Amino acid sequence: MSRSGHRGEDETLIEMTLTGDESNGALKDNSSITDSELPGNSEIDKNEQSKDSVFFRDGIRRIDFILSYTEETGKEAEKKAERRKDYELNLQKSGLELETEDKKESENGKTYFIKIHAPWEVLTTYAEVLNIKMPIKADDLTEESGNLLKNVLKPFRLPHEVMYPEPDYFTAPFQKGKQELFRIEDREQFFTPSIRNRIVYYILSRCHYGDEEGKKKFGIKRLLSNGSYLDAFPLHDSQYCKKTDEKNCERYTLYTHWAKFTHFYKEQPLDLIRKYYGEKIGIYFAWLGFYTEMLFYAAVVGFFCFLYGCITMDDSISSKEICDPNIGGQIIMCPLCDKRCEFWRLNTTCEPSQYSHMFDNVATLFFAIFMGIWVTLFLEFWKRRQARLEYEWDLVDFEEEQQQLQLRPEYESKCTEKKKNPVTQEMEPYLPPSSKAVRFCFSGATVLFWIALIIASIIAIIVYRLWVYAAFASIMENNQTLAPVSNLLTPQLATSVTASVLNFITIMILNFLYERVAIWITDMEVPRTHLEYENRLTMKMFLFQFVNYYSSCFYVAFFKGKFVGYPADYTYLFGQWRNEECDPAGCLIELTTQLTIVMAGKQIWGNIQEAFVPWTWNWLKRRKARNHPENLYNRWEQDGDLQNFGSLGLFYEYLEMVVQFGFITLFVASFPLAPLLALLNNILEIRVDAWKLTTLFKRPVAAKAHSIGVWQEILNSIAILSVVTNAFIVAFTSDMIPRLVYYYAYTQDTDTPMSGYINSSLSVFNVADFKEQSMPTENDMNVVSCRYRDYRYPPGHEKEYKTTMQYWHILAAKMAFIIIMEHVVFLFKFFVAWLIPDVSSEVKARVKREKFLTQKILHEYELEMLKEKLCNKSQPLSNDKEFIATKGKVELSASM
Repeated sequence: MSRSGHRGEDETLIEMTLTGDESNGALKDNSSITDSELPGNSEIDKNEQSKDSVFFRDGIRRIDFILSYTEETGKEAEKKAERRKDYELNLQKSGLELETEDKKESENGKTYFIKIHAPWEVLTTYAEVLNIKMPIKADDLTEESGNLLKNVLKPFRLPHEVMYPEPDYFTAPFQKGKQELFRIEDREQFFTPSIRNRIVYYILSRCHYGDEEGKKKFGIKRLLSNGSYLDAFPLHDSQYCKKTDEKNCERYTLYTHWAKFTHFYKEQPLDLIRKYYGEKIGIYFAWLGFYTEMLFYAAVVGFFCFLYGCITMDDSISSKEICDPNIGGQIIMCPLCDKRCEFWRLNTTCEPSQYSHMFDNVATLFFAIFMGIWVTLFLEFWKRRQARLEYEWDLVDFEEEQQQLQLRPEYESKCTEKKKNPVTQEMEPYLPPSSKAVRFCFSGATVLFWIALIIASIIAIIVYRLWVYAAFASIMENNQTLAPVSNLLTPQLATSVTASVLNFITIMILNFLYERVAIWITDMEVPRTHLEYENRLTMKMFLFQFVNYYSSCFYVAFFKGKFVGYPADYTYLFGQWRNEECDPAGCLIELTTQLTIVMAGKQIWGNIQEAFVPWTWNWLKRRKARNHPENLYNRWEQDGDLQNFGSLGLFYEYLEMVVQFGFITLFVASFPLAPLLALLNNILEIRVDAWKLTTLFKRPVAAKAHSIGVWQEILNSIAILSVVTNAFIVAFTSDMIPRLVYYYAYTQDTDTPMSGYINSSLSVFNVADFKEQSMPTENDMNVVSCRYRDYRYPPGHEKEYKTTMQYWHILAAKMAFIIIMEHVVFLFKFFVAWLIPDVSSEVKARVKREKFLTQKILHEYELEMLKEKLCNKSQPLSNDKEFIATKGKVELSASM
């Protein structure tokens, strides 16, 4: 069932097997690129036609695709001209109609534009080849919804004609010989422009253009790569900022109701997006919108958890003890670095400990469990939403096997050996196992090298932390100008912030370089199909970005302060730099700082890169065009100056959102406001992406997809890992478990159970036991003993500096918490997955109803045709155009 009733196929290249006499036949002389004999030219005055026209000069035939090129000189130019001549000839042989705009008519006086039109016979022929579903009968299933809910949500709704551009129809695969079955009220409107450009691109990507070096050459992609054509794109139906004389200006409607930032609170017109851009882009915006809706609930809960931390900040006994001059002010802490650092009083960390309580409190535990449940509900409900879209957009029977059978042209050109395909029983190119193994080994080694480079950069950041901490400590302790902010801007915080900024800059640089490396090594692997290519590139890019973006957060969460040792036996990195210690209030506040800088920085930089850069290029092109008369700047020239969305355009959009999804799930226990930041970003992201597509980019070729693909598995993996990471953050990074153990087992005051916790969590060390390399050079306070964060016996005890029983109780409690939390959340995940079916009962009923009705209509039609055949003889093909289109279909089908 579909509102627009259309369904197509993803476009890939396959080799044509046209015979030599057909590819270089007599019609070649009828196609020329000289100024006097351009294909389809007429003598109609150009000024008679609107500059925004999307029709041929006759004003009747719609432009379905545009090819552009410039004439060159030299030997290579002659070869390109010959390729174009053969290619355009074969396009005409397939039934397409061409009309060329002379270079004199272009705004730069150099570019030829070839307009392509697919007549009705071609559209009906290839609609059957591509198994496109078209409407046969109005949907007789109604959907009930409460009036009260409609009134409540009315401010967020869009006009009905925008949300539902066409009524609901039951659909069936189009059959050229059974056109009477389908609702063909107007031939010009029956196939939408997105369906038309999909069909034309199908032909363009398979059309033969000659033989070179003993190999048949075909496809517009190769002609673009070798420079024979400059560009190939379908036209937008109008300008985005104003309507034209067209009946349906869908681009203008999308811009007005979807892409404007003032509509950020409105729903998305998904059916119109799908109708204009195709299912692949439509499913992305459906997923992004659903993800943003679900983020709202996580953001609300996270905000209240943060609010609870703010409200109870003054009630924290631990913070009060640290800030109390008679408690924290009397506790002398051991130096945090060797020699250059001095002894310090605990109350100097008063304000950081208070801020730490905002994120490290009982609500942190609740929120970590809640997010484990939230991510499960998000993934399960998305499956249901996706199943509904599959039904509404006629993707229920869509399978990717045909995509997997269609070879990439790069694969065919690089693979010289051939073998029989067990599925198609045809001889096709293949990559020998030995060559494949070598390519995979080199590719794997390259990926490992870049991951090792990330790890090396993280180690360099750690060394920076260790090296500059002593410098910050020395500067801040002796600088009176910093005294007013010394309580807030501690050496730990200064080190953390500068290291996080440096880490973010390193991440951006490595990401920029690796992106090109990943594409290069994926090309080198020579994947067999487009689907395989995209999946391999996805895994490489995500694996790298996972390590690149998250490694610093993993370090702070799980390694910093965990392997410090104690003053008499510190642990050193490379035997030279002493490992970092956490603040007495814990490392959670530093993890929050790290996460905020990297996550917010990435989102800000991503929006600048996505929107500002293409806007700048388009602005520069428009500046040049202003020097030419406006009546020469036609619709195809306006679109030609826009940026290409590219075959990997959606890949980068998905990658950005999945990396964000990792931030708000893997480390959310340390930063409850992360979902709120993501929500605000995504509200902006939807409108930025919509604005880019409608204003900055050429119209992408409509493509079909029934799901978000491999990203679904990546999201599931992140969801499972997030349960483990958040359990470990609460157990080992947060100070929650040690507090609970003290509360229930070691408290000495029943009236105020948490009093004395700070003193209990700090061990005593005799300054005389310092090793020479650790002994501070100055001891102005004449300190005899100092405190450090650990659970060890004091000097003079029979188990001097050995871990106490309290340490083991806390460790046991941490492990028990991890096991219990993981089992509770995972059991809930499995229960919810079992409880919530992937396809709702309503959608199942609709699918069954449509199949039943379709079979019934087809059966009745077959009976009617059988009766007529008994009385009449079969009719020949009606006209020449239908004969040409049918012949072209047979040739393409044979080559497939």
